[in-house]
Amino acid sequence: MQNLPYEHPLFGIAITVMAYLIALKLHQRWKWLHPLFVTSGGLVALLLLARIPYEAYSIGGEWIEFLLGPATVALGVPLYKQASRIKDRLASILCGITAGSLSAMASAALLVWLLGGTRELIVTMIPKSATTPISMEIIRQLGGMPELGAVLTVLTGLLGSMIGPELLKLTGVREDIPVGVAIGTSSHGIGTARVLRESELTGSVSGFAMAMTGIITSICAIPIYLWL
Repeated sequence: MQNLPYEHPLFGIAITVMAYLIALKLHQRWKWLHPLFVTSGGLVALLLLARIPYEAYSIGGEWIEFLLGPATVALGVPLYKQASRIKDRLASILCGITAGSLSAMASAALLVWLLGGTRELIVTMIPKSATTPISMEIIRQLGGMPELGAVLTVLTGLLGSMIGPELLKLTGVREDIPVGVAIGTSSHGIGTARVLRESELTGSVSGFAMAMTGIITSICAIPIYLWL
């Protein structure tokens, strides 16, 4: 039996690339439209309207997901270039990352608890500011829902990328290093990619903060695991 066109791996790759190119064009005209948000929303709408199973799209989409690994590693290039400037303020940077990581975990757990969420939902929300692979593994070890955690983690990064830099400007935070610490700690790779386009120093600090947030969140999950 011949496969349908959308069951070919090139279909998922092609519509993802096309959607992103269209999103970039829209962003050039309307700056408030975030490319990743438009791309994700457009793909979801297309799959629903055309009644294309996600499994068929993911045949090609997984190839793009695979490229996220090399793309994340590539963030080490600006980090290497700016290593000396980061080293000069390493203590303050680490303090900011640690405070941000702990407050992100505590505030997420507190919010779900106040809204009457279950223990399973609480542990699913706790590591949402860490990058997705780390977040999913922490959630799995804590007995949460990794699939939901992946969605929440991506949404956290997307929201931080969309409003994070502007919110920081409104609060008077404009210097490269503080902005990089805030975005990398709260919005992981998606936020880092956003600020890297604007400043190499900000992007390198954000990449460093993203990595350290994953480590700190993983360490802090150990006592939670033992307690549960």
